[in-house]
Amino acid sequence: MAADLPDAPLPQDGQSTGQSSPSENQQKQAPQAPSLGDLGFTPAQTQANAKLQARLNKRTHMLKVHQTLGLITAIPMVATLITGPQAKAKGRNGQTITEPTPANLDFHIALGGLTTGMYWTTAYYAIFAPKIAGVKPRGAIRLHRDLEWVHGPGMIITPLLGIAAYKQENAGEKVHGLASYHGTAAVVTAAAYGAAIVAVSWPIHLKFWEK
Repeated sequence: MAADLPDAPLPQDGQSTGQSSPSENQQKQAPQAPSLGDLGFTPAQTQANAKLQARLNKRTHMLKVHQTLGLITAIPMVATLITGPQAKAKGRNGQTITEPTPANLDFHIALGGLTTGMYWTTAYYAIFAPKIAGVKPRGAIRLHRDLEWVHGPGMIITPLLGIAAYKQENAGEKVHGLASYHGTAAVVTAAAYGAAIVAVSWPIHLKFWEK
C-alpha cells in the first residue's frame, strides 16, 4: 500500500507563490501616459490654453449661428424686394396715379420689419463673437467683412427712406425727394448682402483678395 503523503502547505496572508496573475503582469507592463507637467507645461500655461480653447469654441458656435441666420434672413429680404413694386404708387405726372392697396402696403412693411430685425440679430452673433488676437481675415472672409460696409449702412438707410415714403403715401402724395430712393437703396443693400453670402459659400478664389 502507498503511504499517505501530507498535503502541500497553502500560502499564508502576505506571502506570494512567486507567480503573478495575468492582470498584474499587464499592469506592470503598461506604461503610464505622461502628464502635462512631464511634457514641460506649467499650470499657468495649461490654464491659458483652456481659456483659449473655450474662446475658440464660443467663437465657432456664434459664427455658425451667424451663418445660419444669415441664410434665413435672405428669404424675407428677397420677398421684400419682390413686394416692393406692389407697395408703390403707379403713374406719372399728369396721369391718374394708382395708389397701392392697404394690404399690399402693410404686407411689404411687415416683410421689411422682419428683414431688419433678423438682419441685426444675425449681425449680433458676428459682432460679439470672441475675437482671437493676431488673427486677420483673408481671402473670401476679408471680402465678406468688407461688404459689411455696404449692406450695414444700407440696412439703416433703407428702412428710414421706407418710413418717409410710407408717410408721403399716406398723405396722398407721390413719393418724392430722398424717399424716392428707397427702392434703389434696397436693391443695392440686397445685392451687397447676397455677394457677402456668395463670398463665403462658393469656392471663389481671386488673388487680389489675399493682398
